[in-house]
Amino acid sequence: MSRAYVSTVVPGEAGRVWAVIRDFGGLAGWHPGIARSDIATGDPAAVGAVRVVRFAAADIGTEERLVTLDDAGRTMGYEVAEHPFPARRITAVIRVSPVTDSGAAFVEWWADVDVDAADESDSVGFVTDLYGAGLAALRERFAA
Repeated sequence: MSRAYVSTVVPGEAGRVWAVIRDFGGLAGWHPGIARSDIATGDPAAVGAVRVVRFAAADIGTEERLVTLDDAGRTMGYEVAEHPFPARRITAVIRVSPVTDSGAAFVEWWADVDVDAADESDSVGFVTDLYGAGLAALRERFAA
């Protein structure tokens, strides 16, 4: 199992940042690498919801299932159930924490990727770049 991990400090109050991230169907609204993010089944605020994600740079996508949603801990976990990648399993978590001395938010996003060693570097690199671009856009959104 390999881990792709990114983090950043967003210049916005943690609750406001969480409000943007928390919408499981709203990923395309803040992530520039995502062309579409639609809820296929379920309530986007309830565990079990499934979203279909289409990437902006290529005509590929994923189907992702919400497995945890913790408003008190500002944490969301999901499983990438259907995907075109050379991985057996992908599970991801995004979390928002307050930075108490500045009023900003610390955001971290990671995925555990079950992949063969030959595909590890490319798979982890892709996820790291994708998540990094999303957090950079989130940071810019709150800096404006």
